[in-house]
Amino acid sequence: MYCPVNPDRVTSGINLSESFADLYSKEHDVEVGIIPCADGGTCLDQWCVGGLLFDHACYMAELASRTSTIAAVLWHQGESDCSDERWPLYEEKLSVIMETLRKKLGLHDVPFLLGGLGDFLADFEGSPVFKNNYEKINASLKHYADTHEMTGFVSAKGLGSNPDNMHFSAKSLREFGVRYYEEFLKHEDKNKVFLEKATPDAAIRNEIESL
Repeated sequence: MYCPVNPDRVTSGINLSESFADLYSKEHDVEVGIIPCADGGTCLDQWCVGGLLFDHACYMAELASRTSTIAAVLWHQGESDCSDERWPLYEEKLSVIMETLRKKLGLHDVPFLLGGLGDFLADFEGSPVFKNNYEKINASLKHYADTHEMTGFVSAKGLGSNPDNMHFSAKSLREFGVRYYEEFLKHEDKNKVFLEKATPDAAIRNEIESL
């Protein structure tokens, strides 16, 4: 698998979706594609419905859906909403984004997996808002997941960070992806049928590849 799968920054590296996709592929015996839409360091206001990041994610998903079927949505975000002004509105804003995303893309039977923030934020030496409020973001994520169908919360408890106490280490991200997959299995519709989506574009591509 090509790394980084989501080159949104020059420092981009391991992504938790990689180990998730690897497990899904092995256990379901299928090829798995990843739709990379993340943008590091962004807050929920930047993901508002109709905004650039939200629309980009929808366009990417709609394009991928022409030839494949979306099996899961992996969400990990929240550090930039740890400020005293933002965290109280986090769940309210998240709810609008998640519910609109489901409706717009027709993902009513697709598990949405929401990952928690790392406990190492308590040791971050920069702004105190991370130490003071990251657990409140985690509580909002978990409460949303617990009160909505086809939605799961993935704990980051015990996962380590890079020396900056801000970003997950590569080892921890791989483990995090495994945890996402384990949570996915709790919500997966085992009877869901994934139909083949043959398209003229695919036929042309296959024709060229066989030359």
